[in-house]
Amino acid sequence: MQFTFTDEQAMMAEMTRKLLTAECTSARLRSLLATGQNFDADRWEKLMGLGLAGSLVPEDKGGLGLSCVDFVQLAEGCGYVALPEPLVELAGVTLPLLAALDRPDLLAQAMAGQAFVALSHPLNPVIVDADRADAILRVGPDRIDLIPANAVQLVARPSVDPLRRVFTMQADERRVTILATGKAAARLAEQAVDRAALFGAAQMLGMAQRCVDLSVAYTSERKQFGKPIGTYQAVKHHLATAQVKIEFARPVLHAASALAPGAGVATAARISHAKLACGDAADLAARNAVQVHGAMGYSWEVDVHFYLKRALALTNAWGTPAWHRDRMAARVFGAPLEIETLFPQEG
Repeated sequence: MQFTFTDEQAMMAEMTRKLLTAECTSARLRSLLATGQNFDADRWEKLMGLGLAGSLVPEDKGGLGLSCVDFVQLAEGCGYVALPEPLVELAGVTLPLLAALDRPDLLAQAMAGQAFVALSHPLNPVIVDADRADAILRVGPDRIDLIPANAVQLVARPSVDPLRRVFTMQADERRVTILATGKAAARLAEQAVDRAALFGAAQMLGMAQRCVDLSVAYTSERKQFGKPIGTYQAVKHHLATAQVKIEFARPVLHAASALAPGAGVATAARISHAKLACGDAADLAARNAVQVHGAMGYSWEVDVHFYLKRALALTNAWGTPAWHRDRMAARVFGAPLEIETLFPQEG
């Protein structure tokens, strides 16, 4: 059994990381903040031009046909640079759902970057980038609706992350199109939640690693008493503890990606475990990074704050830690599963 990424997957992840690192620098993030914006149209056009929006859309529907194992590395790269544009939400959650609902015209427009579809779900009290949406996909426990943007009233809400624009909405129910109901809608809704939690975890793991990398670079340059502060044991311990946390979270994330999208308590528990583990890693790495940067670490002049704020925002997105612990408890304390349930045999 193969537990490592293929050479092709590793190469794609590296290329994506290099592209995102070049296109989403801290200087460009700060220029967005200076103008009160969170969306770089040029960067978005480049990402759409690469076909990344259709990453998880099947090839027969015009997408790249990648798996969650492939996409989880792209999501990690987006977290590593604190990408403000909603690529992960669109490509990882909304468009696979739209493809399953058989809306070919809207799907094609969204993959080409000609339309943007925002996602609403009861787990999230707010909708990300709803003000840019041409339509909103509203997912409920047993019903999925499509709502045109001009049929909703939006109210902007504050966010701990200034690079995230979030809204609540009130829809004109007379103009709502019902796309799915009953068991079919419930199954698709469950898959959407699992993908969103999984890729949110991947972003937080990327943020955690970036916090450690920034701290290593800073402590190698910052000198005190004639030598870099990174040579002091107390500083080393802070960064080593954060890196260990990351290394323990990474296989949990990758194992969960191999099961998604799935069904049942086993898959749900794996994904919830990944969300919790990556969230803990991001929280520890960001806090330790702030501390090793010293007094200036508490100011916006330090790039660590981009990742700290985003991690705080994603911690409660697509299920709070308590909600995910409940999903894990359902697996741990529920009825035991047969081995065929976890690894169904062919034939």
